[in-house]
Amino acid sequence: MATSVWKGHITFGLISIPIRLFSAARSERVSFNQLHSVCHTRLRQPLFCPTCNRQVERTEIVKGYEHEKDQYVLFSEEELEKIAPPSAQTMEILEFVKQTEVDPLYFDASYFSVPEDAGLKAYLLLMEAMQETKHVAIAKLSMHQREYTIILRPREKGLTLHTMYYANEIRQVGEYGRTDHVELKEPEKKLARQLIESLEAPFDAKKYHDEYQERLKALIEAKLQGKEVAVTPHPQLAPVIDLMEALKKSIADRQATPKKPPTRAVSAVAAPAVAQQKKAGKKSAD
Repeated sequence: MATSVWKGHITFGLISIPIRLFSAARSERVSFNQLHSVCHTRLRQPLFCPTCNRQVERTEIVKGYEHEKDQYVLFSEEELEKIAPPSAQTMEILEFVKQTEVDPLYFDASYFSVPEDAGLKAYLLLMEAMQETKHVAIAKLSMHQREYTIILRPREKGLTLHTMYYANEIRQVGEYGRTDHVELKEPEKKLARQLIESLEAPFDAKKYHDEYQERLKALIEAKLQGKEVAVTPHPQLAPVIDLMEALKKSIADRQATPKKPPTRAVSAVAAPAVAQQKKAGKKSAD
C-alpha cells in the first residue's frame, strides 16, 4: 500500500478540502554496488565521528548550520517545527492561471492528490471547474523542510500536483536561443512541416521504454549464464550539408516505410540467446 507524503487541506476561498499526497512516479533502474576490486566485498559508508573515533547511530544525529569554519548552530526538530509556515498543513490557492501559460521547464516532482471522504464533493467541484475553464492553480506547500510553489492541475479524474523550481533556480545558458541571424527559407519550413506531419502520432507513454536499462538486465543475465555480450550498433552520423536534400530524403524514407505499431526490439545483448532458442525450437519441430 502506498504511503502518503503529506496530509493537509487545499483551501479555495472559504472552501477547505482535506487531502493526502502520494508520489506519482519514481525512477526504476538497475543499480550497481561499489565493491573492493581485491576481494569483491561490498563497500559501505558508515556514519563515523573522527573526534570520538567511532561509528554513531542515527539517533545520535542533530542538525547544525555551519556559520563559520567548524562552528555550528544546533537545531532540534521541535525548534524547526515552530517556524513551519502555514503551508505545512494548508495548501492555499493563491491564483489561477491559464494552463498554456505554464512552461513545463518549471516542473519538478509530481504527486497525486487524493481527497478524504469529507472533501470529495468540493474536490470534484474544483477539478471540474478547472477543466472547463482550462486553468491550473498556483499554491504554496511546505514539506521536507522546504516551501514549494506548486501547480495543481486536473488530470483524468483527479488533481495532480507538481512542485516547481523557482525562477532563480532555472539555469541561464548564454548559447541557448541564439540564432546568429540565420534565415530560414519557406521551402525548407514547408518540408520540415511535412516531415513532422509524417512522424505525427497520438501520445501513448506505454510505447516508450528505457532500452539502456533493458540492455543492462540482458547483460546481467548473459554474464550469469557465461554468454558473450553482443555490441550494440550505433548509427554513423555526419553534419548535414544540404538541408533541403536531407529533408526530401527523410520524407521519402518515411513514405516508403509502412506504418505499424512499435514493437519492443530484442536487446542486442539478448539477441544471441533468443536466436539460439529459435534455432533449438526449429530443430525439435523437424
